[in-house]
Amino acid sequence: MTEQLDARTLAASRLWAAHKFPYLASALFATRVVPKPGIGGAAVDEQWRLYVDPAVASDWSVEQMGSLIVHHVGHLVREHAERARAMGIDPSTADAWTRACDAELNDDLAEAGITPPGHAVLPEELGGVRGRMAEEYFALAAAAPPDGEPDDHGSGTHGQSRDWDDDSDGDGGQGERNDRGLDQHEAQLVRRRVAEAVQQAVRERGDVPGGWRRWAGELLHPRVDWRRALAAEIRRSIQRHAGRVDYSYRRPSRRASVSPDVVLPAMERPVPEVAIVVDTSASMGDDLLERVLGEIDGLLDAIGVRTAGVPVLAVDTEVHAMSRVHSARQVVLAGGGGTDMSRGLAAATALRPKPSVVVVLTDGYTPWPAFAPKATSVVVALVESPGRSWPTPDWARVVVIDDAA
Repeated sequence: MTEQLDARTLAASRLWAAHKFPYLASALFATRVVPKPGIGGAAVDEQWRLYVDPAVASDWSVEQMGSLIVHHVGHLVREHAERARAMGIDPSTADAWTRACDAELNDDLAEAGITPPGHAVLPEELGGVRGRMAEEYFALAAAAPPDGEPDDHGSGTHGQSRDWDDDSDGDGGQGERNDRGLDQHEAQLVRRRVAEAVQQAVRERGDVPGGWRRWAGELLHPRVDWRRALAAEIRRSIQRHAGRVDYSYRRPSRRASVSPDVVLPAMERPVPEVAIVVDTSASMGDDLLERVLGEIDGLLDAIGVRTAGVPVLAVDTEVHAMSRVHSARQVVLAGGGGTDMSRGLAAATALRPKPSVVVVLTDGYTPWPAFAPKATSVVVALVESPGRSWPTPDWARVVVIDDAA
């Protein structure tokens, strides 16, 4: 059995990869290639070590090995292991996540006209379209198991430790070994250098695959995912009110038998009521309103606080419509004049039962009440409108909605 990698082929492969993808050069040369007989292919760990089975690699051309190095470096640069942890990937879902990550990377390689050795998973194989993220492909991959045994691309892809991650057996004369690998700080520096090189290549060459362009832009100019932020704020406000416990005479106390001549109150934990105030002034676009309402719609359904419907108020300078709806499709977006969300807040807090949380969807070009409504939390979903919105009140929780997201 071949125990070593061919040094000339390895060096030539790395140079080929750096020539083909010059913006990845920092990552290509920061990754240590480690011979690991018996693993049946190649895999990466989170310390930027690429383990390669020499017996399998002996059949690869310079271009094939170079393509494989680019593919696995992509797992490391795009932080697939960290994203796997955020997705809750465990041993039972690691294979599906690996295929999803492969689809995210391989469409960019296909755009550049190259294919790594072996079976290269593409988005269409999973039933998806190109140009999306592994998180989206994961659901498709989980629902469509592969025909054969899937490739294991290592802990650097799915975050699950593997036996070959222990590289204490020496360097085998390859000159590639670095037992420590890269720590998190060093890895982030490499990622930033790659992102800067990608953006420079976009300006100078213009032939950078779309996935790498998007990744570099997000790393160097991060944008808050307004969907997650909005969900977190609404959940936080609901939990604040759901956690309150108070006395109530609406049902008998369990201790009533102790004092039969005295009516004792019972302890009650309220179920939060949520209302939505929608700015329907002329400055708001229907498409974006429907998108954001759809996000709130799904969120309230997931939380389970809208079994009786959610009151939605359409407001410009007056309340034009108010109805309880069970779906964003039922909302009537009436209005089209000026804007005064204080009218909407006053109408929402006058509802019975009184809402404990009011979500205001607006572009912010509106006056606000001087004081917060009593016993009601307000979450402002602020549609991004540079240079137009007025200051939002400090008593409200504000999430900026990015129209481009």
